[in-house]
Amino acid sequence: MRYVIAIVMTIAALAAPALAAPSANVEFTSTDIVNRWISNYRNKPQPALLPAAVRALCQLGAFKETEAAGIYVGFIAGVIYANPDKADELIGKMAAIAQPDQWVIVRAVAYSGHPEWRSLMRKAAERMPQRQVMIDRYIDGKLRTLDEAVLEEKNPTLWDKVSSPFRSDKGAKPQNQLTFDKNPELLDTLWGYYFATRSYGPIARIVTLLPWANDRDSVDKLTVGSMAKYTLASNASRDPALLALLKAAGKNQPKEVAPVLDEVIEAAETMETTRLRKAALASLEDLKRKGPGYKRDISTWGQVGQGALALGCIAAAATGHIELGLPCVIGGATSGAALTFWEKQ
Repeated sequence: MRYVIAIVMTIAALAAPALAAPSANVEFTSTDIVNRWISNYRNKPQPALLPAAVRALCQLGAFKETEAAGIYVGFIAGVIYANPDKADELIGKMAAIAQPDQWVIVRAVAYSGHPEWRSLMRKAAERMPQRQVMIDRYIDGKLRTLDEAVLEEKNPTLWDKVSSPFRSDKGAKPQNQLTFDKNPELLDTLWGYYFATRSYGPIARIVTLLPWANDRDSVDKLTVGSMAKYTLASNASRDPALLALLKAAGKNQPKEVAPVLDEVIEAAETMETTRLRKAALASLEDLKRKGPGYKRDISTWGQVGQGALALGCIAAAATGHIELGLPCVIGGATSGAALTFWEKQ
């Protein structure tokens, strides 16, 4: 598989204190150029260029599939968080994109962690009236934010089942769960947030997914855990700051996390990420062939498609992105290519 790599044009050396217009020398003419800019952003933040990048991604169709846009949602959210005083202006400029794609801006604001994100959301409603329902759901708490995402949905206890018929609130609808096992694009979202902020928060959450790389019962968990493991190692092998974060974090990890994180650090330091990819593929194939540890319909393997596997990083490796320093996670839309690539190895 061949992939044409575009070269980023020169960006102004010094960013102005105010939110100046993007440099005329920068043209986001392809997703390759935007991805490279995202990859290098944490080394040289240029928030003023974000609206132009978002408009380009909109025109290039990058927001059509929600599962493929996780990295961009996370990146936009991270830039908003890191630039609280410029957030309203940035949102106003980004809102001027095609109405079907405005969901990205709404979700990014909700995921940003900005202390005044609800106020920003209410103001954004004036600019994006067609997204009023989505905005209201986030403000009312009926849609979860990134901070509220949990690893997996909690199974009801015996007491929950017994008491359910007698509870006074039984007619109330619970909040929609946002879980990492059922929403693997959240892994991409966390990487996007890291690329924008270089903060430890998103990395810490990715680290908590590592025990799933050894799961033998759930295809969803095994896949997400394997991708968390591989993406950490692959990105850390080319990002000394990230590798340092992982080493520091390794000193205080639970027993189920520590050995897997040690493998990640070792692979990053020795540039043996291919070994992790092969091990993940073997585990997935083993689960596919033998079935999980409990009885289940193996036909559900067929449901593990582009939406269930966030394998964009593997597809990136297949197309040469990683060697060229682009973001490791590209998005769920490349899952099909990733699976084909893996199966041929």
